[in-house]
Amino acid sequence: MISSLANAKIKYVRRLQAEKRFRTRERAFVIEGTRWVSDLVQLARTPDLVFYTEAWLNTAVNTHILHQLGGSKQVVTDPVMAAMSDTQTPPGILAVLPVQPRPLPDNPFLLLILDGVANPGNLGTMLRTAGAAGVDGVLLGPGCVDAYNPKAVRGGMGAHLRLAIQTVNWDEIRQLTAGMPVWLAAADGEAAYTAVSWLPPSALIIGGEASGAGEQARHLATGTIHIPMQAATESLNAAMAAAVILFEAARQRQGNKLENG
Repeated sequence: MISSLANAKIKYVRRLQAEKRFRTRERAFVIEGTRWVSDLVQLARTPDLVFYTEAWLNTAVNTHILHQLGGSKQVVTDPVMAAMSDTQTPPGILAVLPVQPRPLPDNPFLLLILDGVANPGNLGTMLRTAGAAGVDGVLLGPGCVDAYNPKAVRGGMGAHLRLAIQTVNWDEIRQLTAGMPVWLAAADGEAAYTAVSWLPPSALIIGGEASGAGEQARHLATGTIHIPMQAATESLNAAMAAAVILFEAARQRQGNKLENG
């Protein structure tokens, strides 16, 4: 059992949690909780390292999960787990995973482009929503927070394993969206988000929380859309706006599939 914070593996995990540059250099990130490690088992993903407490292991379900997990496994004391965890209430198990982004499909039908999204919690929510709405890939443009920030990973609830997530520049975004209608969500958008067709291969741009989409995003967009609102509400949170629009796209596509058998 590891009981010392001076242990090299414990120091390694704490640096991964705290430092974007270290995560980038090591090409690794930390996941926490039973839900996450259950996803690893289901998807046959092998972590590099697994740490757990005796208290977490004290159920038949968790014992079964641990036996199915690959990777090097270490039991740690509760204080050590608390020091490694990024949460106020440590879940009792965490693992280190290699960064292995899923590739984008050759012909994506729906891409989500994020411009300057700096809040990791919002990013995590948008990744989770994108996965649930059937998005083919998320492109993180300049100014976005690290997709492997602990809060983004926690908010993504497994989206990092199931979704193609790429950090790209605007030239790369232009190449990936060539020939697609690219819709920019904006408070002053010309069309209602329900008035456009999401049936052709399309992309949606969501701007950052503070200042919205930047100049490059506006130049890339082939059209702008808005979410009609009542009661003098100015705008929605970026993550909520993404959810509303992405599920409209999913609704249209599902309806089209049903109509065409």
